[in-house]
Amino acid sequence: MTTIPRPDPNVLAVRTGIHMKADPSRVFARLFIPGQEDFGVTQSRATAVLERVLELDETEVEAALNDVLLRFANRHDDIHYWLDLHAHRVTNRLDAPVRLSDNRWRLIGAYFTHEFSVEGAALTNPSVVRHPDQSDVERGWCRFAMSARCIGEGHRSSIGFRTGVVNDLGDVVMDPVAGDIDVGLHSEGHLRHVAFRGLLESMGDLGENAQQVLHQLGDVFHPSDLEEQLNRLIHDRDTYRNAEVTAHHFRQIADRSYSVSFSADSHLSERVIWPRAQAEWRGMEDARFVEFDDPEMGHIYFATYTAFDGVDVAQQLLSTRDFLTFEITPVSGTAARGKGLAIFPRKVGGRFAALSRADRESNSIAFSDHLEYWNESTAIQLPRRSWEVVQLGNCGSPIETSAGWLVMTHAVGPMRTYCISALLLDRHDPERVIGSLGTPLLVPSELEQDGYVPNVVYSCGSMRFENTLLIPFGIADQSIGIATAELDQVLDRLVG
Repeated sequence: MTTIPRPDPNVLAVRTGIHMKADPSRVFARLFIPGQEDFGVTQSRATAVLERVLELDETEVEAALNDVLLRFANRHDDIHYWLDLHAHRVTNRLDAPVRLSDNRWRLIGAYFTHEFSVEGAALTNPSVVRHPDQSDVERGWCRFAMSARCIGEGHRSSIGFRTGVVNDLGDVVMDPVAGDIDVGLHSEGHLRHVAFRGLLESMGDLGENAQQVLHQLGDVFHPSDLEEQLNRLIHDRDTYRNAEVTAHHFRQIADRSYSVSFSADSHLSERVIWPRAQAEWRGMEDARFVEFDDPEMGHIYFATYTAFDGVDVAQQLLSTRDFLTFEITPVSGTAARGKGLAIFPRKVGGRFAALSRADRESNSIAFSDHLEYWNESTAIQLPRRSWEVVQLGNCGSPIETSAGWLVMTHAVGPMRTYCISALLLDRHDPERVIGSLGTPLLVPSELEQDGYVPNVVYSCGSMRFENTLLIPFGIADQSIGIATAELDQVLDRLVG
């Protein structure tokens, strides 16, 4: 609860003793299609399973369903909803309408349902921002919202949350975690012209076909508007070569835009942003949240995260004003390649700014007129010191201070050891580095060496409250710790 006293003035960051581990009991019900979990198999076994369920006598059906409800009803308040939903998803395989008892219908749903533990493997790589709701918080304290990478079966990642409070003395208290999981309601999102242009350019398909489609659409448009233009393109394919290829590319990009909404009655720790787009189906990794203020856009939270489809990675942009509704859209451009894009908390010189690692090993700065497109970057820090020779990167969005932009960084050295350090950038010209720490701020302790990925401490975003710097960090890609530092001491070291 209370930070450890700093016995050594040279020690800037101090661990609080808070250690958050994955909770495998946090599960939700998902559609299960037998055979699709087998790698290399092109067809499921769903029809055969369905036929075998139809052959069970009614007594056995009733006994099997009672067993399901006995074991799972207390784990899922809405178990009947999921059984009904999943039964609907598979019964179209029946050759002809079949009269089914309520018990057999729900048992069919049970055979096509499984539990997924969102934290079955790990809970790691946190990012923290000021919570949008500061009501009922004691004077001298601040409530924060912390995102985390939840890793489950098959190494599939989703975005989860925790909450807590920090005071101006560096004390940190985490709130209890709600037991239920809410994956929200997914729906179609707004499509943005600039996102399509950048991604089509990277696909080598920003030619006559794409230009014709985009010309008929506005800056922001609906999926139905896009489909109308794609149907016209394909209808005229005798005059537009490779029209089907272009239409496929547009649909791939459109799939990456969607929204997800949660019930206002749910606690933030219950909400999990689950992969929806094909580009992120194997994982939503390392969300970097930032609280953003702008005279035109108002107060809003952004996050960039890495989408992983099992082979390739891409950047996605998430936005929310209340942590209840999240809008998601793709990000493109050469400066957004790979991982580690982190947006500044406000515009700089009238433009959006972001930290980038486009070359996969150096820290860079990028500017853009659009959050969805980052095309050029300038290197500001190269890996030269012994503990950063392998690569550098950021640990989340910059923190604005009177002395400059404080950037938490990560570096990789011998034995693939990850550590956390810091840079200070000029407030008006963030391409100018004022100072950097000569030694890491945090390195894996002896107790933090072992885990899913040994010898790693890593953060996706820190937060300032008064003179306290709150630094959540992933431990060995398996669990989460929290450290604090006195901001003025860190800045003194950077300026000095």
